Amino acid sequence: MYSMKKIKEQYRETRQGTVVKNTGSSYIVRTPEGEEIPCRIKGNFRIKGIRTTNPVATGDIVKVSRAADDADYITEILPRRNYIIRRASNLSKESHILASNLDLAVLVAALKEPATPTTFIDRFLATSEAYSVPAVIVLNKCDTWDDDDKALADAMKYLYEGIGYKVFFTSASTEDGVDILLDYLKGKISLFAGNSGVGKSSLINALIPGANLKTGKISDVHHTGTHTTTFSEMLPLPGGGELIDIPGVRGFGTIDFEPSEVSHFFPEIFRKSAECRYGDCKHTGEPGCAVVPAVENHEISESRYASYLSILEELADDEKYRKGY
Repeated sequence: MYSMKKIKEQYRETRQGTVVKNTGSSYIVRTPEGEEIPCRIKGNFRIKGIRTTNPVATGDIVKVSRAADDADYITEILPRRNYIIRRASNLSKESHILASNLDLAVLVAALKEPATPTTFIDRFLATSEAYSVPAVIVLNKCDTWDDDDKALADAMKYLYEGIGYKVFFTSASTEDGVDILLDYLKGKISLFAGNSGVGKSSLINALIPGANLKTGKISDVHHTGTHTTTFSEMLPLPGGGELIDIPGVRGFGTIDFEPSEVSHFFPEIFRKSAECRYGDCKHTGEPGCAVVPAVENHEISESRYASYLSILEELADDEKYRKGY
């Protein structure tokens, strides 16, 4: 299933390890003995059934072979137990694998400067559900919150923990909540994702003394962050476990969702859908739908339902786009 085609060189010294750094053109593979091997890929290296901009992802377990030119090449990717993926760009059918072989997906978010949209949060959580990766939310910069912000943070914690997602409050600058989060991450391989400017790199520096990740400033005009991480990298956590840092993303486009499956990735909608009259109910006004009344009665959050509808609309736009060609 995983292979390279038409490789002329005869490889030797085949070893196995984990991809711990991915710049897009080169890779670092760490062996079980702790050796870190700079590697490249060569030839038509693609994974069957996945159209992706990055065939090799951080977290992949791979085989590395030494070629006749004394360079090391990744020659095989072992089967992944899971991965997190997003749309590479709007209306693109290409995907981008953020990381693989994960125990946890951590979304670092902020309430302001810049505020993380709830749609972004919900799309990340839906994607985690779709690809079988448990997810948690970290609301960072809690030291900057006023009373209104604290009320909003408590409301978000109540909402998402009621659905089943753990929510942490942290501050990278004061290190409030950092020890609690670190204890939760111990022993796990965790993806750290977030939109630019939420303080992800600063938080990682607080979690991992000596990481020394570059941090950026927030734009005074647009109140958005700049990308300070330009590649994905796996970093060892104090006390055990690994953290995979990836570049900040401005949007989180879903990919390969079927309209009939989207509700499955919103646990509270999926649970309520058992009461719908029809098994194929899309929850957009069909007769006997149980979900819409639950939204109207505040049993299901309006923001979560809006995120659900936004994914359905995106899928419908995709279908129109494909029919135009």
